[in-house]
Amino acid sequence: MVGCAGSFPSPDSPASCYLLEADDDEGRTWRIVLDLGSGAVGPLQRYAPLGALDAVLFSHLHPDHFIDVCALYVALHYAPGGPAPVPLPLYGPSGTADRIRQAYGGEPSGLDATFAVHELADGEPVDVGPLTVTPYRVEHPVEAYGMRVEHHAGPRTAVLAYTGDTDSCEALLPLAKGADLLLAEASFQEGRDAARGVHLTGLRAGQAAADAGCRRLVLTHLPAWTDPGVVLAEARSAFPGAIETARPGASYLV
Repeated sequence: MVGCAGSFPSPDSPASCYLLEADDDEGRTWRIVLDLGSGAVGPLQRYAPLGALDAVLFSHLHPDHFIDVCALYVALHYAPGGPAPVPLPLYGPSGTADRIRQAYGGEPSGLDATFAVHELADGEPVDVGPLTVTPYRVEHPVEAYGMRVEHHAGPRTAVLAYTGDTDSCEALLPLAKGADLLLAEASFQEGRDAARGVHLTGLRAGQAAADAGCRRLVLTHLPAWTDPGVVLAEARSAFPGAIETARPGASYLV
């Protein structure tokens, strides 16, 4: 758990950024990053060298989920020896390449040499080493995806589901069904935030986890003004399994 603050970095955490590691049958460790929000590249280096990443996937293109790709570009492109011979794969919604160019500015040729940008499509899996990531289009004001990550290890398939930013929607069921761990945003509080089609509350995150039969629920993307105790209590009223709120530096074996 690199960063879990909602909407903007908090004093204690960068914005959304989640590092996943999995070994293949030959013992090689693969590393993917889900989202790279404001302030994430600095602490990400505590857990993995930036040059050791195998892919970065963006749930959507709000700054608190992708903007530190600019810092990643500088670190990779201008490192002594130059960029890696193979560009780093990036996956995101339609228009991701243009959005990165707008955010960074300047001559785009360096970006093209450093990153290989691919667009996500609803329900179309992406394979990265031993990991299969299936994006599901969720409900947010911009094109946004939740991601179901599966690691096939022997007879067992480990599943982590990440909602990204979303309100309750039909896609949450196939996204999270039977997940060992559901990483669900809970930006809103019941009785305080009336807007729909933007974010989950703790209650709605708990309901999604219960409906999908998840084993464990971790609430993330809490803005500084959202009380963790409130959304945790909301989620517990709907989900009988293990629940906690995300914290930077936490790690989970799935």
